[in-house]
Amino acid sequence: MNNIEEKLWNFMDGSCSPKEHEDIARLIATDEIYRQKYEEILAFNQELQSIELEMPPMAFTYKVMEGIRTEEASKPLKATIDTRIIKGIAAFFILTIVALLGIALVNTDWSISSNNGFQLPASAKLPEIEHYFSGPALKAFLFFDVVLALFLFDGYLRKRHNTQQA
Repeated sequence: MNNIEEKLWNFMDGSCSPKEHEDIARLIATDEIYRQKYEEILAFNQELQSIELEMPPMAFTYKVMEGIRTEEASKPLKATIDTRIIKGIAAFFILTIVALLGIALVNTDWSISSNNGFQLPASAKLPEIEHYFSGPALKAFLFFDVVLALFLFDGYLRKRHNTQQA
């Protein structure tokens, strides 16, 4: 579509400003090219208005709407989560915590130095667990925890976002 046709369509649709409307009306009255294009577009527009739109049969409309409804119904409202995965992750964390507690309890000195009750020694010797917490295994464990926490936080935000939109 060239510039003349675009201006003439805007003129016919009434989507131009009053000043542009006056300018285009003047061009139609004075310029032969504008007048010919205007008559072509006017004839085409009248043909378009004389054509009646066909309505689809009700059976077709019903089938389309049923297709949309069944497509929406077939989508799960909530993704199913395999409970074995969740139980496996929970078991991993529980075993890790139990192992850390076991190591701490095994390395604790349970002997009492005097018979007159419980007294804290002047220099309490705690188990040497620093080498357990500084290795690459702990870093991998913490990295896994952070990734899992971010994944769960993302799921929480998505769930909250979806409930707000509904």
